Amino acid sequence: MKKILVQDRVRKIEGGFSFVPIRFMTGGFLEALPKNELLLYLFLVIVSDCNGLSYYSYDRICTALEIDIEDYIEARNALIAKDLIAFDGTVFQVLELPEKAPARPVRRTDAYEAL
Repeated sequence: MKKILVQDRVRKIEGGFSFVPIRFMTGGFLEALPKNELLLYLFLVIVSDCNGLSYYSYDRICTALEIDIEDYIEARNALIAKDLIAFDGTVFQVLELPEKAPARPVRRTDAYEAL
């Protein structure tokens, strides 16, 4: 049985709403996202409402994540292609996770290990 370690610091949902389902970790989604995609996805999860909606502009996102516009656009488009978010030009929606995680990208270390 789990025991609360610090009783007076138990998390509460106040004013906002965000969560990451455990399947994000256990279903391979975490490993499937390169750094900038993961940063953008988690940012959108954090700032979204209970329907997954948020209105942050690209300049505010780039500033908060310390990424340039090209990296933001690449990450945003990749998350859309992976069916993790929707975007209409103004509003983002974090979507329910798809059945399967996207294919894990080949990382430089993976390529070297294969040699």
